[in-house]
Amino acid sequence: MYCVDDLYQKHGEQLGLKLISGENGLRRKISLPEAQRPGLSLCGYLKSHARRRILVFGKVETEYLRDLDQETRMERLKNILLPQTPAVIVARNYRPPHELLLLCEEFEIPLFRAKLATMNLLSRLTLKLMADFASRVNRHGTLVEVFGVGVLIEGESSVGKSEAALGLLERGHRLISDDVVKISKFDSNCLEGEGVALTRHHMEIRGIGIINVAHLYGVTCVRDKKNIDLIVRLETWNDTTFYDRIGLDENNETILGVPIPCHILPVKPGRDVVLLLETIALNHRLKKMGYNSAKEFSAKLLKSISLKQMQRTKL
Repeated sequence: MYCVDDLYQKHGEQLGLKLISGENGLRRKISLPEAQRPGLSLCGYLKSHARRRILVFGKVETEYLRDLDQETRMERLKNILLPQTPAVIVARNYRPPHELLLLCEEFEIPLFRAKLATMNLLSRLTLKLMADFASRVNRHGTLVEVFGVGVLIEGESSVGKSEAALGLLERGHRLISDDVVKISKFDSNCLEGEGVALTRHHMEIRGIGIINVAHLYGVTCVRDKKNIDLIVRLETWNDTTFYDRIGLDENNETILGVPIPCHILPVKPGRDVVLLLETIALNHRLKKMGYNSAKEFSAKLLKSISLKQMQRTKL
């Protein structure tokens, strides 16, 4: 269960939060990765009031409350401070109204002050909540950035994933994670991969051992996170297996409900795997721009066949 205390301990310093009331409610559950300003709810319109979101009071809300008489201010605040309300944050380091302090203490709702401006606070808070609430899964593989494309290299142990990634680093590409990739889902069509904190920017090369990529190749060859755009699965070449030679069929693999383009890349002595990985990444970028070489070739081939058939018909 994710509670207010988890948010406070993990992000309180970065968000500049200071607890001023309702300490007994720090174990309140945060059930939605969202925060909002009370807005019209302070005016008495409660039809669309979000009951389970963190409330953020900015300059407008604070000044509006100060303009109300004490009785009305207490009534309006009681209407929006509900048992499901996780916490209240007052932005811009404003001093909260006395009634807000009393009610948060009475209802055991944690009340914080933050130095950040209201919209800046809302943006940062929402991003951190989304990251904490994101669905996650670990995959065995190596994640690299090739020409701006996030490529997850997978395959059986000792097939050459780390060696392929090392070759890509030699050509100026960047490593995100080796061996274990932590994948997070932030929205319906976006997966982000990162490494485990303990092994971040490190690689295991059989016969050499553990190497620090940032030290060997420089900080420009590593990054902490990257969206996963495609998967390349390395497998040992099998003469009895049919491998696609045209590329019309596009295969996807689903991770956390998100389909990701997947390529099977057979490996055998003499094949330049690094060059092939670069080609796959470049071809993926072309497809994103609307150019599909396989479909263009197929269209030309069909056109050529059609012309020859027309010529034969005339003869």
